[in-house]
Amino acid sequence: MARMLPELKSSKVITRYKGGTPILSKENIPYEAECIFNAGVTKYQGRYVMVFRNDFQYDGRGAFKKCVMGIAFSQDGISWEVQDKPFLTVEDMDDPDVTRVYDPRLTVIEDKCYMCFAVDTRHGLRGGIAVTEDFRKVEVLSLTLPDNRNMVLFPEKINGKYVRLERPMPVYSRGGRDRFDIWTSASPDLKYWGESRLLMGVEDVPYANDKIGPGAPPIKTDAGWLTLFHGVDIDRTRGKNGWEASWQKRYCAGVMLLDLENPSRIVGMYKEPLIAPETEYEVEGGFRTNVIFPGGLILEEDGTVKIYYGASDTVECLATARVEELIRLCGA
Repeated sequence: MARMLPELKSSKVITRYKGGTPILSKENIPYEAECIFNAGVTKYQGRYVMVFRNDFQYDGRGAFKKCVMGIAFSQDGISWEVQDKPFLTVEDMDDPDVTRVYDPRLTVIEDKCYMCFAVDTRHGLRGGIAVTEDFRKVEVLSLTLPDNRNMVLFPEKINGKYVRLERPMPVYSRGGRDRFDIWTSASPDLKYWGESRLLMGVEDVPYANDKIGPGAPPIKTDAGWLTLFHGVDIDRTRGKNGWEASWQKRYCAGVMLLDLENPSRIVGMYKEPLIAPETEYEVEGGFRTNVIFPGGLILEEDGTVKIYYGASDTVECLATARVEELIRLCGA
């Protein structure tokens, strides 16, 4: 049985935008929308870009009938202009086996924007990597075997190869239950992947007892690759939390530093949550409450870090911190 964890608090280095007020919600979307969350965010060609997940047409039994990815642009990373059509849908995949696309993460590498995203198929959960230069035409470069998704790319080659963080989902070898860890893999071309290594296990995160996974794509600092991840704990006494009859999980955002030359080595990790569910938008009224899911990390020229995260699987939010304080939390 999973151990019960105490009440968790966010780090004091974090400042939520207007106390946790969302920067994007269904009211901002010019087409059918319900839950807007788990966005990938980056800066590309002089402006901020956000690709967000949009779930809609709730079936009343814990799932949505429809899911698309929308896109928005911004000059300041706070106020967003949502485009009038979705960015990527199931139909765009041109594959009858695909049933849903969601959870985008954006990384700019050598003047192109790459997107990792999750793909549900009739034969398992897969992770996709796509590339675009104009956010109109998108080319899918590769899809993983099932069951592996929740991937993020490093923003440059390391030792001549592309590197990603990923989260396989080995239910069979874990006794039919969640117990998912973070791995690294490398590739010469973003299509063929190997050299896979375990980076961090659930047992390494004190506030997780269920699973962990990559969060926002890493940013480069002198101290190492700074990256966010999510840690999940289960408490069977939580009961109803959100729209479902029973939602017993809690998601928190964590932060760690990886070695610049060997990103499969952890330089340091903050042993407490960076962001834990606390505000109204994070713990009340959402589809699945008590969820913080980080998907975007932008380092500004003045040392401010913008952290974009989904809250309660319902809205997209923003927090900021100083890069030196995040590094200090990791013990570097």
